[in-house]
Amino acid sequence: MNVSPQRAASRRRRDDAWWPSLRERDTELIELMDDPDCDPIALDRTYARFGMVNRLVSGWRGVYRDLIRPLAREALTSPTGASSLSILDIGFGGGDVPIALARWARSDGLELVITAIDPDARAFAFATNRPAPPNVSFRREGSSELVARGERFDVVLSNHVLHHLDATALDQVLGDSAALARRLAVHNDIQRSRAAYVGYQVGITPIARGSFLRTDGLRSIRRSYTARELARVLPSGWRVERHAPFRVLALLDAVGMESASTGDGHDRR
Repeated sequence: MNVSPQRAASRRRRDDAWWPSLRERDTELIELMDDPDCDPIALDRTYARFGMVNRLVSGWRGVYRDLIRPLAREALTSPTGASSLSILDIGFGGGDVPIALARWARSDGLELVITAIDPDARAFAFATNRPAPPNVSFRREGSSELVARGERFDVVLSNHVLHHLDATALDQVLGDSAALARRLAVHNDIQRSRAAYVGYQVGITPIARGSFLRTDGLRSIRRSYTARELARVLPSGWRVERHAPFRVLALLDAVGMESASTGDGHDRR
């Protein structure tokens, strides 16, 4: 059967949307919410639903349990007298991750002091208008500004930030993280895969109406790294771990960075 060029082009566009190639990162894609002129109502709906999405797919409860809670317990018995663990969240988006971390720690009888930063005025406006515990503060600034002031934190983290960055910005954020972290840096992001793409495409539809969650989430997956790809671009001292389904962590042991011989950025299985 002959197919017209117009119909063939339309079919290719449809196939790209529903079944795109995931062999390589598609860094040309731009997420709708990154447009400064995007619909502000849809943007606020997206921010508001980030908490639900992150609870379902981001694996932060496991990161808290395995990496952050042990450090917070150490802080309680620290000979320095510090009873709390300080955390910096880079690129807080809707602000749900630092609030969740503070809540989990409180239920464990632990204290976190969390500073969350994001240079986007829209994210800052949303986060500062939502209820938050007193040990979580939001600032509108970037990580380099904190480095310039000499600020330090026990833990530096981010959620779904790395895949947004070009090579220069990635090096900047990772370098800033190393400068800012006393104990640990952990950047949590999506791992690109066909299963992640199909699963998200199906699962997000019921809660995505009126927001950017579906389009931007699928574009995020297409922009994201595999574990091997991420390991290749991390500086010396960083390593990659898989911590939850369809998730990848970039980790830096800041305490042992100078002496560690195994933190060379290779994927650890």
